[in-house]
Amino acid sequence: MAKEQNGETTGSRPEAEFAQAMKELQRGEQTAAALEGHLDSLEKKIEGLLAQAEKADRELKTKPSEANDKAAEGHGKSAS
Repeated sequence: MAKEQNGETTGSRPEAEFAQAMKELQRGEQTAAALEGHLDSLEKKIEGLLAQAEKADRELKTKPSEANDKAAEGHGKSAS
């Protein structure tokens, strides 16, 4: 009973709580690492989509003038 009053029986409780906290911390670090990997993957996909969109935009800006030139040529040929 003297040990209980001195708090010696609860001495293992902080150790158990510390061990549990360390497990939770490790689990959190694993989750963070997994999320980081997913974010990296998403970033690469977004960069790829952005590059495709920029390429398509450039093509649209150059092709209408080419299409207009060809249309003008086509109209000129059919009128001859």
